[in-house]
Formats: sequence, structure tokens, C-alpha cells
Amino acid sequence: MAARLRSGGRAKAWFDAAVGWTAVALLRLLRLVDRKRTSNVVGRMMRAIGPWFPEHKIGRENLVAAFPDKSPQEIEAILRGVWDNLGRVGAEFAHLDRMKVLDFERGGEADVVYDNVAFERFLAIRDSGKPTLVFSAHLANWEVPALAPAYYNVRSNLLYRRPNIGGIADAVVAMRAGCMGNLIPSGLDAPVRLLHALERGEHVGMLVDQHMVKGVDVVFFGRWAKANPLIAQLARHSGAAIRGVRVVRQGDGNSFWGELTDEIAPARDADGKVDIQGTMQIITSIVEGWVREHPEQWLWLHRRWR
Repeated sequence: MAARLRSGGRAKAWFDAAVGWTAVALLRLLRLVDRKRTSNVVGRMMRAIGPWFPEHKIGRENLVAAFPDKSPQEIEAILRGVWDNLGRVGAEFAHLDRMKVLDFERGGEADVVYDNVAFERFLAIRDSGKPTLVFSAHLANWEVPALAPAYYNVRSNLLYRRPNIGGIADAVVAMRAGCMGNLIPSGLDAPVRLLHALERGEHVGMLVDQHMVKGVDVVFFGRWAKANPLIAQLARHSGAAIRGVRVVRQGDGNSFWGELTDEIAPARDADGKVDIQGTMQIITSIVEGWVREHPEQWLWLHRRWR
């Protein structure tokens, strides 16, 4: 039995190493190809083959429940957009460090454009000397919002889910390290590390729109869902401000418009402390508003409602 376990462990290690090597090789290959052209091709391909995946049914069920007034044709059109967007996200990953955020001082061409209001808010966060918690959602390319803080020298710490396969995880970190802030993998020590970053006056960013088994109850598109309470818990313990950030994929499919919200007042309990559930409801409602504006750019393919 022990011998079989050791043999199985070695086989898994070899398999993971092979998959990791293949992923790294593919990323390097993609970097040799024009990002926009690849994005267009992969987007069209995913429009065609996406409906054959079982996740398409999940997405349809989610959309029918969220938008009961939409026709089957409208639902399918949204889903085709979802697959198109997902394909583009995959194609863009290898080029993240090459995507340009608008330089407000020098101008010029940019892949990611924020308006003057957002720029002033970026500067306010950077120069305040106080920590800020920033949330985002799986909209458009959800990696892109992390580019602006690094570009404008805003000290940021990003919570991310580390892939299970070591080679892929290393490639992901290497790809992000040059264009994003400090990367903190989700895990048992992540909340402590994030809290320490806030105590140093640094900023923390995370995605907040996925199901969490032990999360708090919130209403999302009229249905109860579970939300990860971490951002509200960190706000309660640190006193950090809360803001939201999103990007919207533009009509050409390859450029983005970005928005950074003003400070969001958290819900508070009778003692004046941040109310965890109430604050997560406020945040979830903001995300819902974003999704309603561009439903074809959100990741409807996972089981957000359980």
C-alpha cells in the first residue's frame, strides 16, 4: 500500500510538472502573437464552442432567474457574449504586463482608460497615507483593475487564488509580479497578512462576487447568496476605507474603460462598529448594479447561488 501511494505521488508530481511546463510554454508562445488578433480569434472560437460545455446550462439557469423578463433569444445572446469575453480573458493573460494604462500627464495611446475623476481618486488613495480596501468582480477582464495601482505607484496587496498545479502557479505569479502589487495567495494566513498590510498603511484589493460556503447571507439579483465577508471584517478591524473598482470592455473587444468609486460608507451596528452582513450587502448591491449594466461581461457560468 505504501509503495502504491509513493508511486501515485510521484506520478502526480510528474503529471503536474508536465502540465506546468506546457502552460508556461503556451504562455510564452502567446506572447509572440499579437494580443488583439489573438483575442478576436479566441473570442469568436469560444462563442462557437462555449454552448457545448455543461457550464452553458448553468449560465442559462442563472440568467433566466436573474432576468425573468428577458426572452430565450436575449439570454442566449448574453451567454454568447459571456463566452466571447472569457475567451478574450484567456488570450489577454499572457500580455497583462504589456497592457498600457492611460498616462494622465503624458497622454498617448492606452489599453485601459480612466477618467479624470478616477485619476484624482487614485492620487487621493496614494497620497492619503491611510489604507484602503478595494473590491472588484469577475467583470470584463478582472485582472486589469490591478494594473493601475502599480502604474501610479499605489502600494497594493492583492488576494488571489493560487492554482493547484505548482508549475502553473509559478507562471501566474511570474506573469503578474511585474505589473501588479504584492500577491497574497488565499489561505489560512491570508487574513492576517492582509491586516498587517493595512496596519502598514498599504492598500488591499480582492474579488468579492463568488460563492463562499461559510459566507454571510446577501441578496443578489433577488435571491439569497453567500458572500465572503473578509473585506468587511478587515474594514471592521482596521478602520480602512472601502472603494470599488471595475473595468468595462469596450466595443472593439480589446480596450477597457475603468471606474474607481468614491469611498463607500459601511453599515454599522448599534455600537458603531462595521456591521459585516450589512456591509457585504452594500458591496453586493454595487456589484449587482455593475453586472446589470453589462451582463455579457460577468462570469455567469459558476454556481453563485447554491
